[in-house]
Amino acid sequence: MRKKVTIVGAGNVGGSVAQRLAETGIADLVLADVFDGVSQGKALDLAEAGPIVGYDCKITGATLPGDYPLTANSDVVVFTSGAPRKPGMSRDDLLLINQKIVTDNVTEIVKHSPNCVLLMVNNPLDAMAHLAFKSAGFPKSRVIGQAGVLDTARFRTFLAMELGVSVESVQAYVLGGHGDDMVPLTSYTTVGGVPVAKLLSPERLASIVERTRKGGQEIVDLLKTGSAYQAPAAATAQMVTAILLDRKQILPSSAYLEGEYGISDLFVGVPCKLGAGGIEQVIEIDLSAEESAALHRTAASVRSLVQVMGL
Repeated sequence: MRKKVTIVGAGNVGGSVAQRLAETGIADLVLADVFDGVSQGKALDLAEAGPIVGYDCKITGATLPGDYPLTANSDVVVFTSGAPRKPGMSRDDLLLINQKIVTDNVTEIVKHSPNCVLLMVNNPLDAMAHLAFKSAGFPKSRVIGQAGVLDTARFRTFLAMELGVSVESVQAYVLGGHGDDMVPLTSYTTVGGVPVAKLLSPERLASIVERTRKGGQEIVDLLKTGSAYQAPAAATAQMVTAILLDRKQILPSSAYLEGEYGISDLFVGVPCKLGAGGIEQVIEIDLSAEESAALHRTAASVRSLVQVMGL
């Protein structure tokens, strides 16, 4: 039987995730949204691209809440639904707006796909993953936040641009919460196997780290009427593919920690092994005292949001 992925939210991110997954051909897709006709229109458009691109997966549009039965028995449910950021807004400003959206929809997701892996993409990411975990009642391995893959991709992109090399030559990790205090691990960053500190001055490296932290805001400010969606969709599709194909791929993901890195009862971005079971292992790596302190600072920021939601 073919795998099945539901994407809740048919906006720019959700639609782009659907496109990238359709082009892999590894799963049937349900694109769901509260606005009648939007998901059906995008689903039909994607299906009609199949003969040209060369995929033949089934793509279904669903209007919520009435069409939730169409999402039943999904292997992965990607949650992108929520208010987008606008200029002048932080990710945290979306907290209370998106809290009710997540709570209401996750309850329905659980009813129809009790064995799925739930991948959260909406902001503020780590807090929304925590909310989804508490609402779903799933084991911690089956609720994941997508942030670190995106943040790491931005860091790698900026470094490649600075050094004039292929992004494939840049290896890096960005950990912590998906916010302005995320933690790019410069001590683990290499370019062609060479530590980045040997290639860039401390000042230039610090500037790139700061640009990474503000990467989402940079795009919001440029677009003026929306937020990033191509890179977030690519990051999400990579994580879904790792799960569906049981790749055991190590990717930075927002995971529920129970003592790892000295953090408990909180979703924070750390390296994780992703496979058919979702998060199959949290990978603990050695951090410098400065990096560990930064990780705990970003965890404190996430915890403050969780407390605002009363969790």
